[in-house]
Amino acid sequence: MHNFQARDRFADGAQYIAGRLTKGTSGTSHAVVDPATGDEVYTYELAGADDVDAAVAAAAEAFPGWAGATPGERSDALHRFAGVLAERAEEIAQAESLQCGKPIKLSREFDVPGTVDNAAFFAGAARHLQGQSAGEYTGDHTSYVRREPIGVVGSIAPWNYPLQMAAWKVLPAIAAGNTIVLKPAELTPFTSLLFAQAATEAGIPDGVVNIVTGAGKDAGEHLVGHPDVAMTSFTGSTGVGKRVAEIATATVKRLHLELGGKAPFVVFDDADLDAAVHGAVAGALINSGQDCTAATRAYVQRPLYEAFVQGVADLMESVRLGDPFDPGTDMGPLISHAHRDRVAGFVDRARSYARVVTGGEALQHPGAYYKPTLIADAAQDSEIVQSEIFGPVLVVLPFDSDDEGIRLANDTPYGLAASAWSRDVFRANRATRDIKAGCVWVNDHIPILSEMPHGGYKASGYGKDMSAYSFEEYTQVKHVMFDNTAVVRKDWHRTIFGDR
Repeated sequence: MHNFQARDRFADGAQYIAGRLTKGTSGTSHAVVDPATGDEVYTYELAGADDVDAAVAAAAEAFPGWAGATPGERSDALHRFAGVLAERAEEIAQAESLQCGKPIKLSREFDVPGTVDNAAFFAGAARHLQGQSAGEYTGDHTSYVRREPIGVVGSIAPWNYPLQMAAWKVLPAIAAGNTIVLKPAELTPFTSLLFAQAATEAGIPDGVVNIVTGAGKDAGEHLVGHPDVAMTSFTGSTGVGKRVAEIATATVKRLHLELGGKAPFVVFDDADLDAAVHGAVAGALINSGQDCTAATRAYVQRPLYEAFVQGVADLMESVRLGDPFDPGTDMGPLISHAHRDRVAGFVDRARSYARVVTGGEALQHPGAYYKPTLIADAAQDSEIVQSEIFGPVLVVLPFDSDDEGIRLANDTPYGLAASAWSRDVFRANRATRDIKAGCVWVNDHIPILSEMPHGGYKASGYGKDMSAYSFEEYTQVKHVMFDNTAVVRKDWHRTIFGDR
């Protein structure tokens, strides 16, 4: 059981603007549903255009002061922020599991500690935003590069990792001196609001971090198209990402997109079979498969294929589905009954051309549960192999040569993450070079860390979350050039007027 009472915690509303909770003004309400029970746990008024305008105005007002703070001052505030998040860890974990249905052990041991670590990382990184050091590149001038914040950032986060996505959007933006308006998914507002409140408690000025919780068509599109928003970061589906890009181009915004994935899991015939089986089940079922880097396509070299299929099926059948707040639960429900039905639709359509080895059905339960599912004998060009399912479904296909395995791994529009399984360093190293993805793991699948970048190739988007590389998204690079000669008439002037 949990003791997080959303109605009490957010009695003043699900918008956080200029340092306080407030109610939305769209005139439309939305119910947050616990996907494990189907019960409504909180109803709130969605944000409309006026709320977005108010949040952007608050961020714009806060920007000069926050941008003008020293790196040390921003760093100190972010260190305090990490401390407040750590103190609130249990409340945040319970809120995350309540709104998402993810097992409490995942929230406690993955989502929350990872977010605290992100905050601590960016607290340090805030002091390391130097440009290129000065130099006399022409001989007559000194040049150097400044990194400057862009302004007000308007970001949109998805429902699968609401806390971590809030952190990935907010932390690099504010560490670099920007201010931000974040729109979380309306299904999952709780931890974004707790995150923003923790920022205020840590002494980050009002208006630096703002939350507007509204529908994408209303609040989201208005935020992306707002003329006072200088940059947009979006995480979500490739289809919606294309729409975000269309809107952003109208005002020539800086744009960062982290979109869909269909991660390949390539098992060569010299791999540790047991390690690959365990890695595949963990990589496919994390967060009930609602993870853009989840293992979705296992390509197994033919000598290991049958044993891999049997091993994964057996291990999947041992996974414990149940109450997210039971520490023994391995896998919770999907985010909603509608999404569960969407996932089931992919599997049901695949029955006509592939074999469901295990799973392939919903639980008879009030919650939105779907059994871990393994599918074999599908064609490479089939829907189940090519489309992002975003559920606990793994498709396994055989391959013969290494060339074929890598070719199949690259044969989707996506390129977010991948893994290669081999004991041969040359084989594995080739896979890391030739697989087109923003992250390639070797003999593991899923771990992420604050120091390393996260972002995709191809239809998975562009730009990076986390790490110092994320500052490339959230800073302007300015060249400053000083004349060192004090000469009135420069030699190059003759190319415009007069003689030498």
